[in-house]
This record gives sequence, C-alpha cells and structure tokens, in this order.
Amino acid sequence: MDNDGEKEIRWVGSAFADLVAFPDEPRRDAGFQLSKVQAGLEPEDWKPFEVVGTGTKEIRIRDSSGIFQVMYVAKFEEAVYLLHCFQKKTQATSKQDKDIAAVRYRAVVNARKVKK
Repeated sequence: MDNDGEKEIRWVGSAFADLVAFPDEPRRDAGFQLSKVQAGLEPEDWKPFEVVGTGTKEIRIRDSSGIFQVMYVAKFEEAVYLLHCFQKKTQATSKQDKDIAAVRYRAVVNARKVKK
C-alpha cells in the first residue's frame, strides 16, 4: 500500500493496453471503479469470477457502445492485479477470455511464490 492507503494496480499481460482501448465513457468508468477497489471498496457492478482463480472478480460496465469487463484480483496485500479487460460480445464470457484471465492469474500466483 502507498501513503494514502490505496493499493497499487499491477497490470498483467495486455490488460493496460486493452483498457486504454475502451471507448471514453467505459474507460473513465473503469478507472473510477478501479479507484474504489484500490481504496478497499466494492465497485458498483461486479460479481465473483472464481472459475479463473480464487478471489477473482469482474467489474461489469454497460455503455451504449457495449458491455465491458475488467477482471481483477484484490486479495493480495501488495496490489490489485488487473488480469484482463475486454468487451463482451455475447451474454456469456467466452472460453478464450476465461482462459486468458486464468493464465494471467496463475502467472501472478507463481510470481508471488518466487518472491517469498
């Protein structure tokens, strides 16, 4: 945690570039929701996404340009890890998007083990 009690965000894989590519409104909303997560608060529209890994959650952002998802894990004390950011094309989250997030989750867990 930094001085003001907020956890830093650690971007995994292409998550940062993917989020920056969102249209303006969803990108701003995602930033606002992530600042809540950093402060230890719940985002407005989220659900657990444990299929990716324990403690994984997804923020859902609805906009006129579509539905956007931001998958993260905040259970580790040192940071909020952003695993995957994408626009949903169907009602269900695609296997590809779940797989990307799961691979990145495992990479975070493995990297944390090496540091200990």
